[in-house]
Amino acid sequence: MSKSINFFWFRRDLRLKDNAGLYHALIAGKPVQCLFIFDTDILDKLEDKKDRRITFIHLQLEKLNEELKNVGASLLVKHGKPLEIWKELFIKNSVESVFTNQDYEPYARKRDQEIQKLLESRNVSFKTFKDQIIFEKSEIVKEDGTPYTVFTPYMKKWRTSVNKECFRYFPSEKHLSNTFKSKFQPIVTIQEIGFEKTVTDFPPATPSLSIIKEYEKQRDFPFIEGTSRMSVHLRFGTISIRQLMNTAWELSEKWVNELIWREFYSMILWHFPHVTESAFRKKYDSLPWIKDEKNFALWCKGQTGFPIVDAGMRQLNETGFMHNRVRMITSMFLSKYLLVNWQWGEAYFAKKLLDYELSSNNGGWQWSAGTGVDAAPYFRIFSMEEQTKRFDPEHKYIKKWVKEFGTPTYPAPIIDYGMARKRCLEFFKRNLISG
Repeated sequence: MSKSINFFWFRRDLRLKDNAGLYHALIAGKPVQCLFIFDTDILDKLEDKKDRRITFIHLQLEKLNEELKNVGASLLVKHGKPLEIWKELFIKNSVESVFTNQDYEPYARKRDQEIQKLLESRNVSFKTFKDQIIFEKSEIVKEDGTPYTVFTPYMKKWRTSVNKECFRYFPSEKHLSNTFKSKFQPIVTIQEIGFEKTVTDFPPATPSLSIIKEYEKQRDFPFIEGTSRMSVHLRFGTISIRQLMNTAWELSEKWVNELIWREFYSMILWHFPHVTESAFRKKYDSLPWIKDEKNFALWCKGQTGFPIVDAGMRQLNETGFMHNRVRMITSMFLSKYLLVNWQWGEAYFAKKLLDYELSSNNGGWQWSAGTGVDAAPYFRIFSMEEQTKRFDPEHKYIKKWVKEFGTPTYPAPIIDYGMARKRCLEFFKRNLISG
């Protein structure tokens, strides 16, 4: 290509509609080549070659490519290390600017710093935009400029800081005629990047208004379709957070709060990146967790003898999804009943969850284990019997996922609740308070 072009680099924003970075690229005055990179630095760490997330991403990329075909353009999909791919792209193209949306995870920050350094060495500008959250980095902090570490005051500041501009619509789809025109090319196949296609019923990228309206009443009952199932679409950016906020603002304060929790954990990860390797409360790193591989394996398979726990783990293993209430239950069971290091469970969820998001997964696990941003950490220990009575009283959820429930083939509990609770309290007191 002799004429200079701009690139838009898709990452966690797999949509053409209301995409902040794409919008700014398309109105910048140069033809825009849209790009996605299957990053081998990420893919090589995925053990399961039937990972549902790869199928989900691939389906979205095929949709993007078909939509771009309508305006005479094509999505460029590469497979490899981003730094090497950008070097290759500079050989073949005259590039003025690269546009993309911000990513806040530690690996992404390091990757983008390397790419920016490469671009600057070639006099190419690297322009990033806020797109996956409403408030990023240090936009919501205390009066003294330090980050919040408790949710409620963060949420209150978030709500008083929000305005219409925060939910601004970016009509990127109206400017697609400014894409670089090229011969249509089908994208790389899943097999060519070393994975296999999975058959999964992915939820639609359209929130149900009736579910949002009833969210506060129904959200804790896993046998009801009472949650929006938007988490996977938020994770991969197949729907705009601004669109969701606009939809939900007048319908459900509780549902908006769940979206604010997501931003809270993103902010925690930004300011305290050590949470990816250790406890938020660093003194908790000294806890002598039990390396109980046998019971950990039973937990993973959903064979603990605690029906609500087993139902959740089997739902996760079979579908890549787990109801949020049950995520709290299963994670607390592992970390507080079995005293297995929460990081084992965090890593297992990271492998299995279709909607896996580092900040939310890490924040949720540390909340359950009592090691994270929480005012009353270690002595919150759910009773699995009480959780079942409250949230699955007729065992509808349990019976759906634990077919042998109530039969002689269902395993006996692997631990006694009374003993586990007492042991947990002593474990934390002995190692944190007296130690």
